[in-house]
Amino acid sequence: MLCCRVHCCAPPSQDILWRSDDSNMEWPLHFNISHTSSLIACGIAMDAPIGIDVEEKKRKTTKSILSLARRYFTPSEVDSLAKIADSDAQQKEFIKLWTLKEAYVKALGRGFSGAPFNRFSIQLKTNSRIQITKAPKVCDDSDSGDYLSENWRFALTELNSSYYMAVCIEDNSRGSENGSVPLGLKVWKTVPFIEDTLVSGTDAVKLIT
Repeated sequence: MLCCRVHCCAPPSQDILWRSDDSNMEWPLHFNISHTSSLIACGIAMDAPIGIDVEEKKRKTTKSILSLARRYFTPSEVDSLAKIADSDAQQKEFIKLWTLKEAYVKALGRGFSGAPFNRFSIQLKTNSRIQITKAPKVCDDSDSGDYLSENWRFALTELNSSYYMAVCIEDNSRGSENGSVPLGLKVWKTVPFIEDTLVSGTDAVKLIT
């Protein structure tokens, strides 16, 4: 089984400074793990929560894509998928959206049950930024969704033309004088005890957004 190690920071040139050994201080290292049947991905970030998800591009489903979307996604996301006529393209867009949502709820520290996918929509804007919006609240729904926030940065990549990987990291730079800084993303291909190779910038890692 292959392993993928992902380092994130904002800005990319940020120096890593380890804090003193004080039990009352929060450690700066955050990590998150995801896996498929043939790949393990570990996301690592400094001083910011991180979520990561990886899925096979050709993952088989027992139900139709739109049936799954209606069960888990928001109406606006279902409508967007329904407009895609080609079934293969529709499945790819579904998996991209799923990985982004999964990475987001994992970064929140809540997981799927704590932050259901139909509570928020994710949209890819024309400037390649990913926007999060709360879904309209159902009248008898006690979940206020107050835990949802927009101060997050995303990266969506294609690995070895076989997987989609989404990374979500808290963006503490929003509202600062310099605006939102770029997300630094470095990816290593790791075979335990055999190989640990930086593959960012190669054909093995294609940045989608």
